[in-house]
Amino acid sequence: MRPDLDAVFRRDYQRVVGVAARVLGSRDSAEDVAQEVFLAFNRSAVPAGEAAGWLSVAAAHTALNLLRSGRRRSAREEIAAAAGPPEAPDVADDVVTLDERRTVRAALARLPRKQAVALVLRHSGLSYADVAAALDMSPGSVGTTVRRAESALRKELNRHASPH
Repeated sequence: MRPDLDAVFRRDYQRVVGVAARVLGSRDSAEDVAQEVFLAFNRSAVPAGEAAGWLSVAAAHTALNLLRSGRRRSAREEIAAAAGPPEAPDVADDVVTLDERRTVRAALARLPRKQAVALVLRHSGLSYADVAAALDMSPGSVGTTVRRAESALRKELNRHASPH
């Protein structure tokens, strides 16, 4: 085990879970992703000083891969079955909200990887400088990349919108 792993874990765990949860919409799934990411970090040669950016990008990539693979669907169905009936008074609102989230996540998974990761990292609270460092790009291009990603996400959502 890397001697710096414990310090990096304590410093960056919540952010890694937050990035993955942004993509997946589930803290439990995000914690599973965080475990995978920290295992990969442990096996890597990434210096501890560069860990924050590396971990954020790895969390976004791993979460997006999980979305793309479809493995999450069966896990979500198992969780829903185990949780029992919803507690909300109006199930229709919950269904619409869940459907909208699924639609957004599916559209996000169709974006070019760099755009999707930049969008997730920025909307997870990372600064432009942090996103730039994590994706090895200039800070000045982060805003453009995020805006293009938002535009591409809107186009994906509109293209796959169901007619009413």
